[in-house]
Amino acid sequence: MSSLQDLLEYQKLDGELRKIEMELNATEEKKKLSQAKVVMRNAEMRIAAQDKRAVEIRHLRDSLIARVEETSKAISEYSEVEELVEGGGDVSFYKKSAQQLLDKIRALKQELNKLLAEVEQLSAEYKKLMEQGKQMNKQKKEYAEKYKQVQAKYADRIEELNKKMEETAKKIPPEILDRYKLKRTEKVFPVLVPLAGDMCVCGMDLPLAQRNRIAGGNIIECENCHRFIYKQ
Repeated sequence: MSSLQDLLEYQKLDGELRKIEMELNATEEKKKLSQAKVVMRNAEMRIAAQDKRAVEIRHLRDSLIARVEETSKAISEYSEVEELVEGGGDVSFYKKSAQQLLDKIRALKQELNKLLAEVEQLSAEYKKLMEQGKQMNKQKKEYAEKYKQVQAKYADRIEELNKKMEETAKKIPPEILDRYKLKRTEKVFPVLVPLAGDMCVCGMDLPLAQRNRIAGGNIIECENCHRFIYKQ
């Protein structure tokens, strides 16, 4: 059997595995398992985002508390206005400065209250997400177990096909097999296609030089869809 025939046989076996994979992916068990994984992944991302925001809030809170304490200390310096006035100070200036500090501390406390409200909201959402995650994780395990039972029905055939592919792969030049596998990872299938007139199956016209090469029994690669082309 030639390398071309070996590669065609390998692709045939690969196609059967692909068909089984598609059948498995179409089962309700697989769909539910995939959905559960997506929900779990989204929940984990939201929890991570909340953890990040919680750290930011702690830093903001500490900064606000420090500013409140600093402002409160500044206000305390105006507690003895009469003594300051007797010392020659301008009472209107002191009162105005004290009022500005009071307004500042009031604004800081409002910001702090907003942060505390956000903390409460985050805490409630976090607990909700954790509970949802716990329930979904339980469901995911149930779906995974059911999917394993479905997979078991195909296990013998999959094992048989894999063994045949391994045996066939030994007859194919490693560099060609590696390129084939690479294309499969890129979701290209079928990888190996027959020449259709002077074109690839994707509709790409082949240059004369490539047509001459393929006529000699060689395998060429389409510049458009990157499939292997052979002449029957």
